[in-house]
Order: sequence, then C-alpha cells, then structure tokens
Amino acid sequence: MTRLFLLLAALLLATATPAHAAPRDVDGYVRAFLDRTGLPGAAVAITHGDDVVRVAGYGHDAAGRPLTASSRLPIASLSKSMTAFALLQLTEAGRIGLDEPVTRYLPGFRLADPRGTRITVRMLLDQTSGMADSAFPDLKLPQPHTLAEAVTRLRDAPLASEPGTEFHYHNPNYEVAARIVEVVAGQPFAEYLKAKLFTPLGMTASTTVDTPPAGTEGYVRAFGIEVPVSEPDWFTGGSHGVLSTAEDLARWLRAQQDGGGVLSPASVRQAHTPAPGRDYALGWRVRDGRTSHTGELFTHTAAQVLLPGGYGVAVLANTGMALDNDAELLAQDLASLLEGGTPEPARSAGVVADWVLGALALVAVGLAILGVRRARRKPRWWRIGPPLLPLLPLVFLPQLLGWVFAGRRGTYGQVLYVWPGLVAALGVAALAGLTVTVARARALASGTRGRDREESDETRGDAQWASANRRSGS
Repeated sequence: MTRLFLLLAALLLATATPAHAAPRDVDGYVRAFLDRTGLPGAAVAITHGDDVVRVAGYGHDAAGRPLTASSRLPIASLSKSMTAFALLQLTEAGRIGLDEPVTRYLPGFRLADPRGTRITVRMLLDQTSGMADSAFPDLKLPQPHTLAEAVTRLRDAPLASEPGTEFHYHNPNYEVAARIVEVVAGQPFAEYLKAKLFTPLGMTASTTVDTPPAGTEGYVRAFGIEVPVSEPDWFTGGSHGVLSTAEDLARWLRAQQDGGGVLSPASVRQAHTPAPGRDYALGWRVRDGRTSHTGELFTHTAAQVLLPGGYGVAVLANTGMALDNDAELLAQDLASLLEGGTPEPARSAGVVADWVLGALALVAVGLAILGVRRARRKPRWWRIGPPLLPLLPLVFLPQLLGWVFAGRRGTYGQVLYVWPGLVAALGVAALAGLTVTVARARALASGTRGRDREESDETRGDAQWASANRRSGS
C-alpha cells in the first residue's frame, strides 16, 4: 500500500511539474539558427525556477576560438537591469528614495534645462527623465571617461519632454543612476557590483567596465558576409558595460525569481512591473506577457527573457547592432520553443535588405554606363542634376538612420558599423550618378563650344562676303 501511495504521488508530482525542453532540442535549434542566419557564435543560458536547463556556447568568436558557457562576452544594455538592482538594494537599505530628486544624492547634477531639478531616481530607471538622444545625441559627442564626467557633461543637455511624462530610451539615464550608487555607497560602481551583486550570486566571471576592453572583437555583417572588427572606444559605464558568461547569466536569471538573496522578492517584482500605461519597468520591458531586455554594442548583441511559467532565457551573440538583433531573435525563438511552439530560424532581414541594396547598386552602375554612352547625344543642361540625387541620402545618412533607430544619432563611422551594406550601396550609386553628371557636363560644354565655333565661322563668312561685295561694287 505504501509503495502504491508513493507511486501515485510521484505521478502527480510529475504531471504538476512543467517538463523542461530537452537540451538536445535547444542545441539543435541554436545550431540551425546559426546555420540559417550566418551568426558566427552565441552563448545561451536557460533556467527554470532554481534549475539550470542549459548553459552552452556555440560557434566561434572573432579570433576563431570556440565559444563556451564560460566565454566572457559583453552583455550590453542587459547591464541596466543590474544597475537597477543596485539602486533597489540601496533603497531597501533606506539610503535612497526612488521618488526623491536626483539632486538630493548628486548636488552637482545640472542640465541646461532648469526642469532637470525635478528628475527623480525612479525617472532615471524607467527612462522618463525627459533626457533623450534627440535632444542630447551622446554618441556623437566627446565621450566621458568616468561616471563623474558623464554626469558633468549633462550640464549642456536640454530636455526633450517634461520629467516624468514621456519614455525616452537614453543611456545617460543609467550613467547618472550608476553615479548615484558610487556616491551613496562610497565606492566605485564596479566594486559595488562585485561586492553586492556578482559575488553573492556566484557570478565570479562578471565585471563592469567604463569602456570596452582591448580585444573586444565581434562582427558586423554586410551582404551576408560577417566581417570581424574591434568594438569602438565609447563610454559604457552604468548603462551597458557588464561583461559576463552564460554560466553567470544563468545565476542572474535564477535571481529574478526571488532576488537570490541580494534583493527581496517585493523589490524584484517592482523591477519587473512598469507603471500603468507603460511597458518599461526598472531595467526591464514587459510586452506580450514576457519580461525582457535587449542589448546592443557595435560588435555584439544580447537579450534576456523571463516567461510566465518560470523559464528564463539569456543569449549573447557576437554580431553588432543592425536592423536585426540576432541575440533577441534567438532568445525569443528559444522562449517559444520552451512554451511548446515550433519556431523556424528566419534569414536576417538585414541580409535581405543588403541583397536588395546590392541589386539596386548594380542597376545604378548599369544605368551609369548607359548614361555615359548617351551623354554626347543632344546634351541638355536640365539633365545634369538628377543623377546626383543618391548623394542626398548619403550626406544625411546619420540623421536618416536616427529616425530608424529611435532617434539615436551617430557619426558616419558608427553608421558604417551598424549598416555597412547601406553605406556601400549608396556610395556606389552616388559615384555612378556623379560619373554620369560629369560626362553630361563635359558633353554640354563641348557642344556649347562647338556651337560657338560654328557661329564664329558663320560670322566671319558673312563679314568676308560683305567685304567682297563692297569691293566688287566699287
């Protein structure tokens, strides 16, 4: 009887506990994703409650080394959720009030707009401070070297909206938040994270940096070809500077269930809960029942997803920001797989767009050859300008891409990292158009000189004829 009872209990427990996706299913899907998209390498962590379902690396890094579960990679803006955890820890300790003005903790915090004094700590974390890339394009400006400098340079920053009213994703929000941690805790931000977050959670391979370290190399993609490049030197402190591994991110995902001993469950729920009418909480975004965040550097991407059933997924990929975030696509597909779906790896939209752009560039070259050949035929002045039209989007490319990437404006060099195929295609089209314009201008000038010579010859002929007539008449 006892054995029967134990058997029934075991069966009930088995039916009540969600089954994990088999590691081989995860492995098979990730490998199929890499094959289909051309993604060179990725590291994956999957958890369910306190259990680690899978941690592994796939593919290779930019040096050709195999990626593993212990490979250290940038997690980019996933760092924001860790910065928010640090602020919430200090809030629980009574040392910070989320709804207190930033100036209470940073008396030197000043903006060009006097409304900046009304910005609270919470507004930094939920990105409603009113600071925005459209008003203060930090990527295009000289980069700071420390969190203190990052706060000081905001004295020239205007506001895009009234504090607390609109969402604007803006890295300086989290740079200011990290500086608050430094000042209130009385220690560098990197040391605080190590002592209060990484070490207690067992994330021994994780660190945070203010600039990408030497050797941070990933890939940019052009026309379906992955090109290894080094990460540009830019400021990452507080907002997107953490380096981690799949093994460490599994520990981080487990901490999202109950705080992992570094934060109370109530504060974790606060980090995951946006204000009414919004979808961005404190370093996390909530959409379609999933709590997530993405990260993008110029050479790496990252994503983390929490599912209602207790699953957590984190993906680190070594391709940079583009039309697609490879890490996000893979993380969302793995989430669907865990929920019983049957996702299919899709070819990158950026690759398809590059193919279209490449075809258009070839068409432009063909038209240029035809245009040069026809330039000598009846040149007209009004036909000189139209071939130069491709120069316009090339000249204003950083501004145009700012509209595509949520108002983020960068330099030409940064645009080349983000979408090299577009720069190359526009460059070819502009050069083709310029060639046609020069050929038409030369033909027009040559035709004008020819007509001038004909008119001059006719004038001399008329004069000679008139002179001959006068002599014969005399």
